[in-house]
Formats: sequence, structure tokens, C-alpha cells
Amino acid sequence: MDFYWCNGIYIVFCLLYILMKISSRNVNGIRAVMKKWFAQWLEKEQPDILCIQETKAFEHQVPPELKYLLKDYEYVWHSGTRPGYAGTAIFYRDFPEYTEVTSVFDDIPEFYEDGRVTQLSMNGLVLLNLYFPNGGARANGDDMLGYKLKFYDKFIAYCNSLVAEGKKVIACGDYNICHKEIDIARPEANKNSIGFLPEERAKIDEFVAHGYVDAFRYIHGDVTDRYTRWSYRAWSRPRNVWRRIDYFFVSDNLKDNIKNCIQQDAVQWSDHCPVSLEIDI
Repeated sequence: MDFYWCNGIYIVFCLLYILMKISSRNVNGIRAVMKKWFAQWLEKEQPDILCIQETKAFEHQVPPELKYLLKDYEYVWHSGTRPGYAGTAIFYRDFPEYTEVTSVFDDIPEFYEDGRVTQLSMNGLVLLNLYFPNGGARANGDDMLGYKLKFYDKFIAYCNSLVAEGKKVIACGDYNICHKEIDIARPEANKNSIGFLPEERAKIDEFVAHGYVDAFRYIHGDVTDRYTRWSYRAWSRPRNVWRRIDYFFVSDNLKDNIKNCIQQDAVQWSDHCPVSLEIDI
């Protein structure tokens, strides 16, 4: 009798405790990355959810080998309207109750056109996969820094609205900003560089002040020399000289569920490395 009672308690515990693994990666072109060991990494990693940024492809251009590799996953794909530019996608195993949303910023055409946001909702938790604007000047003279800051304002307001509704939020992706000096190899030399400007960093300060937690820092503290993106120039990767701009942020009401956050900086075949979050949902 005691055995069956204990076994029942164990089963209930397992039903309540689900450790989910979410992997995020800027692939710098989904068609290109399929030729660069992406399949081998994915077969080894086996995430429950895969978030990718900068797909640079419409849905009909998804390589058949990727579709086969992810045949056990459902997906949300948002390429926007501009060919070969930006784009985000989420691939997910269909075990919780999901509600998928393609883009949450559709009311602003310039954000929608770039396909910068995909969303997945599950049991009161909202996962946002984002490719934030770079903010550098375009050849036509467009104000890309203003565009970037406007995007951050929209993003912060949206996350706050979700939390106000009682939701828990995970926001991952390429944020295109180094938050702190320890997130960049040469802070003094880059203080006037896009991605480390005071007005950009202030946006992440604002986000954190609203109650969002950098999952990597939550687990690893102020560890240094840990980056997620390296330039292809000047042998920056072998010398580990660049910046940390890929993050998992979670709302404060979810931070105690974080079990681990790993930056896989040894994984190459893109200028960004994968970042994975393990979280009890």
C-alpha cells in the first residue's frame, strides 16, 4: 500500500515539474547555416523549443533538410515582406497547450516588414523570440538608431502589458545591445559605437527596472569574457574579442524557475553562438 501511495506522489510531482530547454540562435541566414554543421548541433542539442533570428528567408525557402530534421516540431515563421533580410522563427515540440502568434507588433508596418518578432503562448507563459534592429545608419540615410529605440519602447510596453495580465514572460534573441561593460571586450574603445551607446544601454536598464532578469547573469553572476557574437574580421573569435548581445530575459515572477542558462561559445558556423535556457515550467 505504501509503495503505491509513494508512486502516486512521484507521478503527480513529475506532472507538476517540467524542465523545458529553449535554445536561441542568430543563424545569419537559415539556408547558409544548414551547410555549416547546424544539423549536427541540433541533433545533439534536442531542444524542446528552438528560436532562430535572422532567417533571411521566406517560409517557402526553408531547406527541405531542415524540415525533415525538425519533422517532430510545429513552427511559427515570420519573414516579414523584405526578401533576404531579418526574419524570425520558433520551432516547438507539441506537448503543452500552445497558442501561436506570428507577430505582436503588426500595428507598426516598419516592424512587421522586417519579421522581427515571433511569439508562442503556453499555459500562462509567453515566449517572445526577437531580432532587435542593429541601429547603424543605412546608406539611404534612414535614422536606424531612432528606429531601434522606438522598437525597444514598443517591446518594453508590450512585456509590461503581459505581466499586468498575470502572464509570465520569456524574451530571447539578438538584442543588439551590450548591456554592461563586462558584456563587451573593449568598453572604452567602443563607448561611441552602435550597440554600446548610452541611450541604447539605458533601454535595457529601463527594461530591467520594470522587473526583468538576465537569466545568464542570474545564474553566472559577473563572470567576464563571455560573449555571444564575434566579428568575422581581425580574428576576433580566436582572440575572444567582441560582445554579448544575445540574451534570455525572464519576468521577475519566473526567475525562481530558472535552472540554467548556457552560452555555447565553442559552437561556431555563425557569427553568433547559441544560448540555451533550462527552466521549470
